[in-house]
Amino acid sequence: MQVKLLDLQAQYGPLRQEIRRVIDQLCDAQSFILGPAVESFERALARYCQTKHAIGMSSGTDALLCALMALNLGPGDEVLCPTFTFFATAGSVARLGARPVFVDIEPDTFNIDVRQAEARITPRTKAIIPVHLFGQMANMEAINALARQHQLAVIEDAAQAIGARRHGVSACASGLCGALSFFPSKNLGGFGDGGAICTNDDDFAARCRLLRTHGESPRYHHKLVGANFRLDALQAAVLEVKLKYLHGWHEGRRRNAALYDKMFAGTAVQAPRIDPANWSVYNQYCVLVPQRDQVKDRLAERGVGTAVYYPVPLHLQECFAYVGGKAGDLPVSENAARQILALPIYPELTTQQVEYVAQQVLEAVKA
Repeated sequence: MQVKLLDLQAQYGPLRQEIRRVIDQLCDAQSFILGPAVESFERALARYCQTKHAIGMSSGTDALLCALMALNLGPGDEVLCPTFTFFATAGSVARLGARPVFVDIEPDTFNIDVRQAEARITPRTKAIIPVHLFGQMANMEAINALARQHQLAVIEDAAQAIGARRHGVSACASGLCGALSFFPSKNLGGFGDGGAICTNDDDFAARCRLLRTHGESPRYHHKLVGANFRLDALQAAVLEVKLKYLHGWHEGRRRNAALYDKMFAGTAVQAPRIDPANWSVYNQYCVLVPQRDQVKDRLAERGVGTAVYYPVPLHLQECFAYVGGKAGDLPVSENAARQILALPIYPELTTQQVEYVAQQVLEAVKA
């Protein structure tokens, strides 16, 4: 049996006519930059994320960058972020000349360890970026308490967590803002790059909207130095179609995760632990296994697609050598990087496919 890590064609097939119709409408109108399609999607997205505002952005990376720009962060400032995450979390900080301060993760949820974050705060710390990794929200109560105590801005990196909830509150609605990614592999994926900033802060939203169009208002009059961070109308139209189906897709991922959990219970495979306060959307289903690389190779031989998120923590990346990190500094993240393996979790998987993947993982671990 062949089981892909992700099968976007299986998602597209049932939606093909609906998506092609909105694309044709845009082509007929020849309206591609901002406009009604983007505004409509932003309204729908804000409702979904339980926020007052949603600002469409050109990518998840640009959403993080724009949010940091809106805070006027720059040289001399420090931003706390986990070391075990996608590069953009810290890369956006570094692009503004600010300094990423890397923090270890919790061993079971893979999210930022708030106690260790507190120990790394200095007078230069201006913000914290909790990453809701793999679709599970970080401990936002503890993070917000820490932020209030030290007057830090909280930017949720929710690139993998649209629709995730903690104590009933949606990702993006707990901090100052949340940054979303609509990269095609995400639970809500477009036909290319795209992202959004969601926030309940009116002034912050207005500043982000200004920054995404070169700080321009009115035309050719620039209040700020921004950039071109606009979400394409084509992406917005496609995403609004898909948004209607997102909750059902989340339920499919959760159903598959529950089956994996059952099959891995009591074995050498460490399944992800979901905090009881959280409702995870399982952007990834990542397990920890011994001899990960050998297991990955064996699974490939048996037709099972897998991936490693992430093989090198950010504090050990060459481009961040100036921060001074070394092996052994953040051991939980380093251990996860050696053992983590992502398995197929997309909602179109059949029960037979999930069972096959789990059986192959268990056999590969025993081999």
